Amino acid sequence: MSETVIDVHNLVKRFGGFTAVDHISFAVQRGEVVGYLGPNGSGKTTTMRMLLGLLRPSGGSASVLGFDVVREAERIRPLVGYMSQKFALYEDLTVRENLVFYAGVYGMRPEEYRPRVKEVMELIGLPGRERELAGALAGGWRQRLALGIALMHKPQLLFLDEPTSGVDPEARRAFWDIMYTLAEAGATIFVSTHYMDEAEHCGRLGIMNQGRLLALDSPSALKQTVIAGQAWDIVAQPLIPVLDALTALPGVEHAGLLGDHLHAITAPGAQTLDTLRAALASAGFSETHVEAAEVTLEDVFTELAVRRSGG
Repeated sequence: MSETVIDVHNLVKRFGGFTAVDHISFAVQRGEVVGYLGPNGSGKTTTMRMLLGLLRPSGGSASVLGFDVVREAERIRPLVGYMSQKFALYEDLTVRENLVFYAGVYGMRPEEYRPRVKEVMELIGLPGRERELAGALAGGWRQRLALGIALMHKPQLLFLDEPTSGVDPEARRAFWDIMYTLAEAGATIFVSTHYMDEAEHCGRLGIMNQGRLLALDSPSALKQTVIAGQAWDIVAQPLIPVLDALTALPGVEHAGLLGDHLHAITAPGAQTLDTLRAALASAGFSETHVEAAEVTLEDVFTELAVRRSGG
């Protein structure tokens, strides 16, 4: 039987006249990896900080591990790990000294933290670097150390706020490998991101925009339920004039640049491969390659944002 570890009902946070989080509701079950996708300023960090008891909600309610985030915040914090966007590492301390210091902050005794330091070093892929200064580590290794610190006290639930922001793609992939190792061992992970490719790794994904939770489901289900039409990839030159011609065609709901080509969504039955080719040729772009494509999470986000704005 599943166990709810995060339970949120109509949660609101206002800063003066600005609503940062606007009546959101969701639940997270034990053992899930739940992503929180949205641009900067969409309310992701504010949501996390309320769930950790660091910000008092303006309305609604939430519980974490069965404890109310307002009345029982002090009981939540020892049970969770939190990695913020700008986690404070002590740069003049070594990797091991950082882990030991934070173990003390968590109230761990030496007989507890000594074996745990070794376990965490192995888990985050830093064995052999114990004596390196934290300030000398590259970005991806610093992120691993920050994660290791959040794991020292064996938390039941991890809150990771854009943990791979600013690191290279290889480091991001390695970081997600670690997260899934944790999930397979039974951890529950609530992770925010603004990277579409990372969002694909989540078991379920919440999409935030302008303080509102627009949808929450598995990435595959979101693609199937939010986008009813057909996706297309178009290779053509010059890109911008072709894009202008494409967006003017009947039934084209969204179109934009995707790397070195164009990507578009057409309404159900509005266009076929042949009609798209013919329409672009009529517009003066005969040297084009059009093929059916997979719906992307960016398509999902764009569609939900348009619905939200009333477009």
